[in-house]
Amino acid sequence: MAAQLKTLELISLHLIDRNETIAVAESVTAGLLTRSFSLAENATYFLQGGIIVYNLGQKARHLKVNPIHGERTNCVSAEIAIQMALAVADQFCSEWGLAITGYAAPVPELKIESCFAHYAITNAGRVVHSNILETKLLGQARVQQYFVDQLLKVFKDQLS
Repeated sequence: MAAQLKTLELISLHLIDRNETIAVAESVTAGLLTRSFSLAENATYFLQGGIIVYNLGQKARHLKVNPIHGERTNCVSAEIAIQMALAVADQFCSEWGLAITGYAAPVPELKIESCFAHYAITNAGRVVHSNILETKLLGQARVQQYFVDQLLKVFKDQLS
């Protein structure tokens, strides 16, 4: 937790210094990422808010995710993460958008055997970074926290 707070402090200082804000769209992390940002000192000066969109219907309705692609990929792809990040930044009037979608537990019926998540970071309406996080950790809570920790580090690095 101490390492995460240090990362959040650096993110906070950077965003406040530049007078920029961030908005978050989450699926696999179910609000933990937004909660983490809210723990940063002076979060009210840079955190616009977040949205949890856990299924295709909500992703399409609130973040204008392409429903055909969403259905084909179970809403877990780089394209979906990018659409989510762009839309959340626009809807929350934020310079930065951050989105993550994936699996925090295996889903045998979909032949998903390991945990992974696609994420995207946008700034001023353009994609800055998009990638995938993978882990062999087990346990939904552990996997979700791992995704949050990794994404905060990646975001901090993108600000540097």
